[in-house]
Amino acid sequence: MHKRTCLAILILGLGCNFSQAAEAERNSTIKDQKQVAVTIYNQDLALIKDSRAVALESGENVLAWRDVSARIRPETALLRSTTTQIQLIEQNFDFDLLTPNKLLEKHVGRKLRVIKTNPASGIETSEEATVLSANEGVVLQFADRIESHPAGRLAFQTLPENLRDRPTLVIDLNAADAGNQNLELSYLTSGLSWKADYVAELSAKDDRLDLNGWVTLTNQAGTTFRNAKLQLVAGDVNRAQEEVPEFAYKNRGAMPTVNAAPQMKEESLFEYHLYSLDRPTTLANNQTKQVALLSATQVPVKKEFQLRGADYYYRNSQAEIGRKLKVGVFVEFENKGHNLGIPLPKGTIRVYKRDASGNAQFVGEDRIDHTPKNETVRLKLGDAFDITADKKQTDFQKVGGTGRYNYIYDAAFQIDLKNAKNEAIIVKIQEPIPGDWEVLEENHAHSKAAANLAVWNIPVPAE
Repeated sequence: MHKRTCLAILILGLGCNFSQAAEAERNSTIKDQKQVAVTIYNQDLALIKDSRAVALESGENVLAWRDVSARIRPETALLRSTTTQIQLIEQNFDFDLLTPNKLLEKHVGRKLRVIKTNPASGIETSEEATVLSANEGVVLQFADRIESHPAGRLAFQTLPENLRDRPTLVIDLNAADAGNQNLELSYLTSGLSWKADYVAELSAKDDRLDLNGWVTLTNQAGTTFRNAKLQLVAGDVNRAQEEVPEFAYKNRGAMPTVNAAPQMKEESLFEYHLYSLDRPTTLANNQTKQVALLSATQVPVKKEFQLRGADYYYRNSQAEIGRKLKVGVFVEFENKGHNLGIPLPKGTIRVYKRDASGNAQFVGEDRIDHTPKNETVRLKLGDAFDITADKKQTDFQKVGGTGRYNYIYDAAFQIDLKNAKNEAIIVKIQEPIPGDWEVLEENHAHSKAAANLAVWNIPVPAE
């Protein structure tokens, strides 16, 4: 059996080619950066403002602005200078990044050298070959044969044009003055996202909670934003829907209790809300991180047990509607006071409660939408274990009506509530009743909460 060595790739002459490119281009790297500001929206959208000090010549310059987001929307890029007048001529976003596979793909039809080492003597030999294919492996044509997956390592003499080692925006511009200039590049990008996560702990009597809010940031933009000024926009920003050519996607690549922390500064922005972190932070590529949003303690809470019906069984004769129906458990609190009162971004609130041993146990979670200050936050945490309901229709008859939509019915229902807890509770029963309705007889008084909703608050003794 012949042993086959793994294929390694040797890139030769890259320094020469990068220096040749440097003669035609002026490279601006992360070392030139003076400040970067990142504003992240809710819908996989971010605004980047990258300020750098760049040396320009008077007249035409080809500026290679390196370390932009790999998922930049180049049509949104805007370059401006605070120290000289510039005129933009052309810009190109080079997203074809230097990798061994890309290097092979760019060399299809071109020559390279295959270097092999004799394992016994250590002597190296090289042989010229032409790349026929780089699809699912490499196929080479030598002077006397064709080989796939050849042993040895490949040596390239040139770097193909437009193949970059990192995402680069190449800008052709005219500058009025020579020397170091302060430039700011602004652009929109995808790959940066944020969401709000909240952790709450209920008190022993379920009448108060401590709430901590976190902002979870995810960076999949293909670059790192170091010491960034971070701002977050909460709200649903309208975006024009565009048809994106298929090739654009192919070339982009794969895309319980805590100490109180300083709250993020909040302000109104148009019809949205803007949250600003009071210190710089680094958003590393392919990283998820959390920063504190708010911290509130001893927030008053209202707990509610709720049984909600359906409108369909008011139009028809029904047998037994259900046994051991689940009763939902809800908690709600006001977004005001107790260090609350800022608009809450949409997110998930996870609720904990301590057991008899003092260990925090998870008791439920729910999502909230963007919630203005002074509004009520209402959470469904689950269904009660010890509270059940049996429901049946005890009478039904049609008493009038001639058409499909003007029948008149009489219907009677019975609901039995059971409470196995060692404390008395109140169950709110909500019945959505269709059409024009009237309650003819009841053993507990109802209230008409809405045009099609009757509500009963039923006290149920312990056990």
